[in-house]
Amino acid sequence: MAMSSARRVFSAFISESSSRAVPSAHRASLRTISSSSRRAAWVTPSKAAPTTTTPAKPASSTTATPEKPALSPTSATAAQPATTQRTVRPSFPATEPPVPTYRNNTAETAAVEARSKRSLTDGLSDAPPEVEGVPAIDWTRSYHGLGSISFTPEQSETLLAPTVHDDVEVKPDGILYLPEIKYRRILNKAFGPGGWGLAPRGESIVTGKIVTREYGLIVQGRLVSIARGEQQYFDPDGIPTATEGCKSNALMRCCKDLGIASELWDPRFIREYTSKLTKEVWVEHVSTKKKRKIVVRKDDSVKYPFKEVKI
Repeated sequence: MAMSSARRVFSAFISESSSRAVPSAHRASLRTISSSSRRAAWVTPSKAAPTTTTPAKPASSTTATPEKPALSPTSATAAQPATTQRTVRPSFPATEPPVPTYRNNTAETAAVEARSKRSLTDGLSDAPPEVEGVPAIDWTRSYHGLGSISFTPEQSETLLAPTVHDDVEVKPDGILYLPEIKYRRILNKAFGPGGWGLAPRGESIVTGKIVTREYGLIVQGRLVSIARGEQQYFDPDGIPTATEGCKSNALMRCCKDLGIASELWDPRFIREYTSKLTKEVWVEHVSTKKKRKIVVRKDDSVKYPFKEVKI
């Protein structure tokens, strides 16, 4: 046993001596191999860069660490607390009544009521009666005899006679006109009473200010002219009178087609008549004391409610 132990000690001593006796060049080569990067990575993995265990975070990649997207104004507003969007409204009534936006008088109230009750689509329900089955001409739709034959020379002479200056009237604004009764007298003289008439071609249309209706002038059983009359009114109680004025206005317009008083639409005749037979005067309203300039005939005087004044 003692011999075996001695041998083991001797062998270890020889091995150590032989390793020390290795040439320095060989030790240098071994040092070079062991100092290479691969050898260092294999031998001492704890000192190498942690490239495999913890990869570097990419700068522009959104998959590794996604950035929060920018919120739009709508989403940002929605993300805010609901208390910031609350609108405070008073739950109590106003202490003062609203300021009125229109005049509160009788005339204005009547006008508003008239407009609310009447429109261009509302009439007086006075459409011409149905004549189906009756041996007569439906003048509401028919144009029977229009332009078929001219009048006799005597009738044409009466219709085309020059307008008498004494029959012409002047409105305060200077417009010349022939009174409606003059037209009727000319028609009666040309065709005789009963030889002509006005036939309504629809029902009356009433608005908040005017009445209008279409009429046709029938002479000796044939249609000769069509016109729409109109008349203004200021009170609902004046509608019946306005319907008669509407009829007279339609008659005057129909007579233009027959040549009656055609000079009143001639600019030269109007200028000549105005310069020779009319004058401008200053007048004052009796109740309101407002002054204005009006046109009257030279042989006429100012009528109530005006009186002539000097400026």
